[in-house]
Amino acid sequence: MAQHPIELVCLPPDVKYAKSGNVHIAYQVFGNGPTNLVFAPGLISHFNYWWKYSGTIRFFEGLAKFARVATFDKRGTGLSDREAGIPTFEERMDDIRAVMDSAGFDKAVLYGASEGAAMSMLFAATYPSRTLALIIYGGQAKGCWSPDYPWEHTKEEYQADWELHERIWGTNEHLQRLVSRHGEELGRWFFEAECAGASPGAYIALQKSYINMDVRHVLSSIHVPTLILNRVGDQIGGARYIASHIQGAKLVELPGEKHFFFGEPEIVDRIVDEVRKFVTDLKRVAQVDRMLMTVLFTDIVGSTTKDAEHGDMGWQALLEKHNSILASEVQRFSGFLVKNTGDGILATFDGPTRAIRCAWAITKLTRDIGLEIRAGIHTGECIVGKSDVSGIAVHLAHRVMEQADGGEVLVSETVKDLVYGSGIKFVNKGEFELKGFEEKKHLFSVVDV
Repeated sequence: MAQHPIELVCLPPDVKYAKSGNVHIAYQVFGNGPTNLVFAPGLISHFNYWWKYSGTIRFFEGLAKFARVATFDKRGTGLSDREAGIPTFEERMDDIRAVMDSAGFDKAVLYGASEGAAMSMLFAATYPSRTLALIIYGGQAKGCWSPDYPWEHTKEEYQADWELHERIWGTNEHLQRLVSRHGEELGRWFFEAECAGASPGAYIALQKSYINMDVRHVLSSIHVPTLILNRVGDQIGGARYIASHIQGAKLVELPGEKHFFFGEPEIVDRIVDEVRKFVTDLKRVAQVDRMLMTVLFTDIVGSTTKDAEHGDMGWQALLEKHNSILASEVQRFSGFLVKNTGDGILATFDGPTRAIRCAWAITKLTRDIGLEIRAGIHTGECIVGKSDVSGIAVHLAHRVMEQADGGEVLVSETVKDLVYGSGIKFVNKGEFELKGFEEKKHLFSVVDV
C-alpha cells in the first residue's frame, strides 16, 4: 500500500465499545447539545479519521453545538469487529440500539448518510418509540437500478467498480484517482480513511450486499419527522422518491453534484444549518401506535403418522408439544408470541430474517414429533394494542400462510427484499390472488436458511 500518513488535526473523542450480541461496535460520543443524535455513516468508515480532516471536523463540530452526537463504525469496518460477516438489517438495527443503550440515549434523532440511510429508515419505522426524528443525506430506497427505480447504478456498473477496486485498492493509482476527483488534500485524506476503514474484500462484499437492498415498501410506515438532504446532481430522483413516500417529509435540494461534500465549506455549513433548524424546531410527537413489524402465522395441516396411532389423549399431548415448540422457538428468535390461533400461532418480530429462521426451525421440529405445519410471513405496518396486533399487514400474513403447502415457509415480496445479506434462499412461487386484496401478490418459498 502506498503510505501517505496524515497527522491528527485534533484529538478525537475517546473510543468506546458497545456489545451487540457477540460483536463489539466501536463508537464515539461528543457535543453537549440538548438533543441526542446518532450519525450512521456510509458504506465504510473509520471514525478516528473524521478528526484528521478540516472539512469533517467542521461538520461534526457544527453538529456538536446543538446536539449530543454518537457515531459508530458498522460491524466489519473501522474499529468495530472486522470478522463479523455481512450484517442483516436486524443486526444493523441491533447495533444502533446497542450504541444508543451504551451511550445512554433513550431516544435520538437518527441521521443516515449514504448507505446508512436505508438502515436508518428501517429503524425509524420499526422503533418509532426510540426515534425522535429521521435525517437522510444522499440516501436511496433501493440498491440497484430497475425500470421502476432508475436512479441507482446498474449491476454492470457495480461490477466494473468492484473489478477496479479489487485491482487498485491501496495503490498509488487508487490515491491518484481520488486526488483527481477531490483535490490533493481531500483526496489524500479520503484514500487513507477508505483503506483504514475496510479491506478490498470487505468493500466489495458490502457493496454486493447493498445492491440487493430494497426498503421501498417501508417508507409509508415511517411516521417520525423526516428531513431529506440531497444535492441536485447526485441521484436526486431517488431523494424525491423517498420524500414523496414518507408522509410529511421535508426535502432540501442542495446545489452541486458531488456526493461527498466535506471539501466544500459552504455546503458543510449549509447542511449543518439545515439540520440545526430541523432539530431545534422539532415538536413533541404523540406516541405512535403503529410500527413496522414482521408477522408470522403458522397452522397445522396434517400428521406425518396415522391419526389412529394418537387417539384423543395422544393427540392432546401432541398439541401440547407443538405449542411448547412454537413458544420456545419464538422466544429463541427474539419474537413475541401474540396468541395461539387453535392449530397455530400469531407472532411478531422486529425483522424478517429472525421470523424466517424461526418458522424454518418450527417446521423441522414439529415434523420430528409427527406434525406437518405451514407458515406465512409478511412485513408491514401494524396497529399495536395492549395485547394484540392488527392491520392490513396482519391480514396479509394470514393470507400468505393460507397459500403455503405443508412443511413450507411462504413469504411476501416485501420480506424477500428486506433479508439481503442473510444468506436465505428462495424459490419464486409466482403471483397469487389473495382474498381481500385487489392486486395479486408475489410470493416466495424459503428453500434454505
